Amino acid sequence: MFTFLGEARQCRKGVTRRDVLRLGSLGLGLSLADVLCARAATPTASRTKSVILIWLRGGASHIDSYDMKPDAPAEIRGEFKPIQTNLPGIQVCEHLPLHAKMMDKLAVFRGIKSNDLGDHTPHYILTGFPDRGKRPVFGAVVSHLSGGTGGMPPYVSLMYKPPGLYDNEAATYTGPANRPFVPKADGLANLSPANGVSLERIRDRRQLLGTFDDFNRSVDQNMAGIDAFTRQAFDMIGSPAVRDAFDLKKEKPGTIERYGKFCESFLQARRLVEAGVSVVTCKVGDWDTHEHNFRDHKEQLPQLDRGFHALVTDLHDRGLDKDVAVVMWGEFGRSPRVSKERMDGRDHWPDAGSAVIAGGGFKTGQVIGETTADGGRAKGKPYTPANVLASLYTHLGIDPATTIRDHANRPMYVLDDREPVRELT
Repeated sequence: MFTFLGEARQCRKGVTRRDVLRLGSLGLGLSLADVLCARAATPTASRTKSVILIWLRGGASHIDSYDMKPDAPAEIRGEFKPIQTNLPGIQVCEHLPLHAKMMDKLAVFRGIKSNDLGDHTPHYILTGFPDRGKRPVFGAVVSHLSGGTGGMPPYVSLMYKPPGLYDNEAATYTGPANRPFVPKADGLANLSPANGVSLERIRDRRQLLGTFDDFNRSVDQNMAGIDAFTRQAFDMIGSPAVRDAFDLKKEKPGTIERYGKFCESFLQARRLVEAGVSVVTCKVGDWDTHEHNFRDHKEQLPQLDRGFHALVTDLHDRGLDKDVAVVMWGEFGRSPRVSKERMDGRDHWPDAGSAVIAGGGFKTGQVIGETTADGGRAKGKPYTPANVLASLYTHLGIDPATTIRDHANRPMYVLDDREPVRELT
């Protein structure tokens, strides 16, 4: 049995959402590989457009990765050396050699202006709005406007924070049905068939829940959300491809090794978008380097380099580079000046940061934006997370000027700053 929400919410006396959504699955023999093979054999079949959002939690240092300043004083340029990429005039950190080999497949942003709410929330990069908690995140909006396909949830979060989860992906006024599906280990294990639960019993259970919903719909204002969760849950357990998509054992050991443990969520995300999920969010590493900035980046950058190279390469090799857009960024950058008092640390720096985009049919092989000599500010008008999200919405066929009714029934734009990144087109 599994619990779709991962938490129980009281619907009415004696009945919780958990009670309603505990279901057994079917576990038939069709694998994800079979599904993908069938799609590939049908040239006229249209693929689902998808987005993978990768959060470098804590804010990776832009000056020590994608926006190096080798001519700046030592207290700004830091310890790392730049290396040349496969595109003339574009350099990255020496600890990103695989990035350097595929720079023609990437678009690197320099000087993105974000904000700092003090608690490392990714709210701005997930919503396009700097204020916390008032707007639905990107995945919830996509779920609300587009829905799922082929029994897959439209929005999956892989943002784990052991032993719990990050609570940064609110659906707000799009409704509870548009929260992300969170494949916690216990939930995935419980997607296996329940002993003694036949297909006929599953069908009977669905009819019973339908009767239950009809009877109580007018009583509980949350029933619309429960209906949607129930429908999605039944669709999921009725499709073995769903279970396969979450099962990394379906991959060859060599593939898992290419991604590495550090970036295992990237492989999971690739499998999910292949299976039809529209939005997948991931978190990788801890980049909050107020202390030991160079020690921690030296440890994490090579692992990130390896996993991101594997993801981008796989998307191109599988012909998904036009359909799947990937953005990798932190909630902000790090301060230009290295703090010797804090053991070679760099502090939060929302005035300039970096982001990397791959796929999506975007124009790659370029650097977008430029920062001052110390990496502290953008030259000219900076792009913000809202501009990047506007491009991602457009990739998914969603007009950023679309409105969604909030709790007070007011029409709210998907984005207020709806200008996409012009260099990507």
